[in-house]
Amino acid sequence: MASRVHQPMENEEFDFILARADGPVLAYFWGIWSEACKELDPLVRELAGVYGDRLTTVKTDITRCPAATKRYGVTGAPTFLLLVQGEVTATGTGPMTREQLTTFLDAHL
Repeated sequence: MASRVHQPMENEEFDFILARADGPVLAYFWGIWSEACKELDPLVRELAGVYGDRLTTVKTDITRCPAATKRYGVTGAPTFLLLVQGEVTATGTGPMTREQLTTFLDAHL
């Protein structure tokens, strides 16, 4: 099964994915140095499959996409933003359990 998580390599690709999304986007801002992000990766991939038809998931490296990181005021990793038509509708920061992340998504989808 192909991954349902987009991983833009630059700001333009991030913007392209957002522009093409039919509905809400979960933008997961991460950093390679973050142990919490490494632990969250399998969960984000799992939930991207579970919520696949309801949202687009974008795993955004804050060093590769600095303009997007700055535009949305992301100051640390991990940060979760729920975007609708490019506008932030919900924000979550720091490590989350499966229950916390699903509660976050269910509350805003």
